[in-house]
Order: sequence, then C-alpha cells, then structure tokens
Amino acid sequence: MKNKLLTSSIKAGFEKIDWKLLIFLLLFLNFKLIIKIAALVLIYALRPGFKFGFKITNSRLPLFYIIIPAIGLLNWLLYGMVGNLNYTLILITGISFWVSCILAIHQVKLSIENNRPEVLHQTILFFFIINAIISLSVYAGIVWETGAINPYRYQGNYQKYFIGTGDYIKGLTFDTSTTNAVINGLGLIYFLFRGKKIPALMCMTVLLLTGSNFTNLLLCGALLYMFIFQTKKDQKSIIVVCFAMLITFLVKVSPQNNNYVTAACEKIFNIQKPVAKKAKKDIPLTEKPDSILTLAEKRQKFAQLYLDSINISLSKKVKVKPVMANMLITDVMARPVIPGDSIHTPSFQHRNDTSQAEKKLIQFIESNAGKLRISSRMLSSKKLPGKMVALQQTYHFFKQHPFILLTGTGIANFSSKLAFRATSMNVSGNYPARFAYINDDFKTNHLDLFLFYFTDKDDYHSVMNSPNSTYDQLLSEYGLAGLISFAVFYIAFFAKQIKKKSVAIPLLLFMLGAFFIEYWFEQLSVVVFFELLILLNIKETTGTINNAAT
Repeated sequence: MKNKLLTSSIKAGFEKIDWKLLIFLLLFLNFKLIIKIAALVLIYALRPGFKFGFKITNSRLPLFYIIIPAIGLLNWLLYGMVGNLNYTLILITGISFWVSCILAIHQVKLSIENNRPEVLHQTILFFFIINAIISLSVYAGIVWETGAINPYRYQGNYQKYFIGTGDYIKGLTFDTSTTNAVINGLGLIYFLFRGKKIPALMCMTVLLLTGSNFTNLLLCGALLYMFIFQTKKDQKSIIVVCFAMLITFLVKVSPQNNNYVTAACEKIFNIQKPVAKKAKKDIPLTEKPDSILTLAEKRQKFAQLYLDSINISLSKKVKVKPVMANMLITDVMARPVIPGDSIHTPSFQHRNDTSQAEKKLIQFIESNAGKLRISSRMLSSKKLPGKMVALQQTYHFFKQHPFILLTGTGIANFSSKLAFRATSMNVSGNYPARFAYINDDFKTNHLDLFLFYFTDKDDYHSVMNSPNSTYDQLLSEYGLAGLISFAVFYIAFFAKQIKKKSVAIPLLLFMLGAFFIEYWFEQLSVVVFFELLILLNIKETTGTINNAAT
C-alpha cells in the first residue's frame, strides 16, 4: 500500500513539471555555446511563437534588449567600422548574443503565461535537485580521489584541491563554479521566501561547496534584508542556520577562504598590518662565510671545524650495544607507527606550472610589451584588486575621451566577454584566428590588466582580479545611453511590477550585486534564471502578467 502511494505521489510530481521549460533550462544554461543554440532551436520547434510584444509603453519584454544592440549598430556607423570585415563579424556576433537573450526571456514568459504557478514551482525544484545531485557527485568524486572527507584542507597532490576545491563544483551548467554559486544564491532566496526549508538548505550547501566568497558576501546582504523586513519566525530560523553554516565553513571547513577574504578587504581598504620585528637568529661561527670574519674569527672557525670532524670520526668507531634486554615488553609489542609525509615535502606544495594557454598569453605580452605596460611590468604592481582597477581604467579612459561617453566605444571594444573571445587566445572560448580582433583601447586597459594577473601565480586567478563586470561592459561599450537604458528599461521594467512584500525585491538586490561579478548577459545563463524567478513572482503577487502579445 505504501509503495503504491509513493509511486502515485512521484508520478503526480512528475506530471506537475513543465518538461519543455526544464529541458530548455538544462540545455540553455550549459556553458557550450553550441548547446545553447540547440536549446533555442529545440524550444522554438516545440513551442513556436515570435510575438515578442515590444512597445514604448506597457511592453511585454524589457525594451533594454532592443536598445542595446541598436546602440551597437549606431557606434558601428559612427566610428567608420563598416568596411572592417573582422569587426563587422564581431558586431554580428555581439548582436546575436542580445537576440539570444530576447529569445530566451520570451520562452520563459510563455512558460509562465501558459502554466499554473505550482507547475512552475515543481519545475524549478526539480532543476535544483538535479543541480545538487551533480554538484554533490563531483564533491564525492574529489573525496574518493583524495581520501579526505574535507578536501578543502587537503594539501596533497601538489595542492590540486585545497583552497581551490570549490572551482570543481560547477553544477549542471558545467560553467564556472561562480555561475553555480549565483544560481544557488537565487534558489536559496526563492525557497527561503516560500518557506521550503530543505530545498533552501540544499542550495546553501551547494553554494558553500563552490567556495565563492564574493557570492557569499552578496548573499549575506540579501539575507539580512529579508531577516529584517520580509520574513516570519520560521524563515528567520532558516536564515540563522544559513549564517551558522557559512561561519562553520569559513572557520572549520575552509579557513583559507576566510584568510582570502580578509586579505582582499585589507587590500581594498589599504589596511596596513603592523609587521612584527623578527628576532635576529644567532648564527654559529662555523656557518658564517669567511668574507665577513676577522682573522682571529677565521682561526677560531678553523679550529672548531677541526674538532668537530675528529668527534664525528670517533663516534663512528664506537660500537653501540643492543639494548633489547632493557626494553619493556610493552614497547616491543606496541604497534609500529609509520610517520606520515610532512606537509613541507614537495608533493604537498602547490606548483605554479605554466600551462600552454598561459605560455600563449606570455608570448602575446612579449610581442606587445610597448602597449601592455602593466602585464610587462613597466608599471608597479597594483595595490587594489583587479576588478576595482578595471573600474578605474574605465573612469580614466572616459576622462581622456569625454566625447565618446554618450554611446561608448562600441561592441567588444573595451570590456566584454566577446572582446576577450575575439583575441583568439582561448580566454573566453574559441574564436577563429584569421578573424581575430583586438581594439587598442581594450588592449591597453582591460586586456593588459587581465594578462597581468592571469599570467602570474595561480593565487591571483580569482574573481576579485578579473575585470569582468556587466556594469563596466554597459558603460564602456554602450556609454551612458547603455547604462541608463539598463536602469530605466530593464531594472525598472521589473521593479514597477513587483510588490513590496515579495521575494522579487531580495532577488533583485542580489542580482544587482551579482552584475559586478561577470558579463552575465553574454554568459546566457544566470540572467535567464533570474528572469524566470522574478516574472513568476510577479504573476503570483499581481494575479496577472503583462501578456500584451498573446
């Protein structure tokens, strides 16, 4: 009887899933561009429809997705790039990313319009279950390989894992661990608001395993907001548990991440630690070089070395008698202990081997040393994290070129995933070498900064030192027009439809912070999931959703 009930409940649960939406999310969020394209083709074959409903007033979809590529086209004409074949291909590629965003949000909107909320909730839950299974399976594989329950402290195998263990927890997107962290951050807020304790803690667990410090910081802000303004007693208890999990992870599981955050804060706020004076080591006379000794000290050193050599010679001639008779029986019977390897041995030390990809970057630096002043070490090393230096570069660039501030430098000309991809150095995906394109403004600023950090020690290969930022992309490549359109025709598009006491507010706050991390619109992953959650909440809280095109 119980088996029948369990089977029927599972069957009912599967029937409440929008399989078209779920398959689309599983494919579209994958890091491979070809799989994203296949996802769009498949979903439009299964659910055709191209009535996007863009309008000046009461638009069905954010007008931001129309304005941004239009600015890109305008810059292409203004800056006389029409005859440049390589850049024209860049322009087409860049616009195709924005078109993909439109196609994706349109399908998300159709799913919300055509399904009951409980079906969408079940679909989202199933998505996160799959993601958790994949993430935890990868973690279990690491534990199996290392033999350590806590690989975040495991220093063997040249510190392959250790503080970088979280980098391997990529989830079902198989993208960066940061992508997995941000998606689970959104999921945690979503489940927490709905009072779903187990799914919320599941998302928190996966998020912590990724070791994304920046995402943890953003999440703390969103959770504090919810704790103060939007939660009931039961929800507050979950938030307290989440904070306890975070503290435990930073203190007990991976204290290296805690040290990393502390060091980053000290760097940002220029906090100088008092350096304790080391006591002078009393070096024996026999170990001092002759060049610093007086004649009397040299004679004393010679005599001491002579006496030491005689003592060593005599000790070798003395036979040591066995002392087994004097040993206690318990000592003989005791189980011998094989000492483990010292963590100071070579196999426990991290190897900063230069990969083939890094060698290619180094060769590029050497051949462009005159223009790459930071990465070629012509300038002193930066004190601030690379992400903040990148914002300074954008500021100084527009200070020197105020006339292009209105519409920016153009697509892939200063700060974007496409700009890095178009270098054909396999930095952000493959790109045909014969069509490679590198704008000088990009080369002397963000590319130079990226090369400085990512050809250095692995310790510097982090989100904090990456120039990637959606805000930087919008301002530098689309100017004030792009940044204002983002605020007015994207953020405001959602903000004007949400209610005060809804999960949409912390979701929006969290995502506004996450836009500092990566070029999320070009990633074609996190943004579409954010749009799904916030549009679903709008439908639930208002009872309707703007479906002017249907």
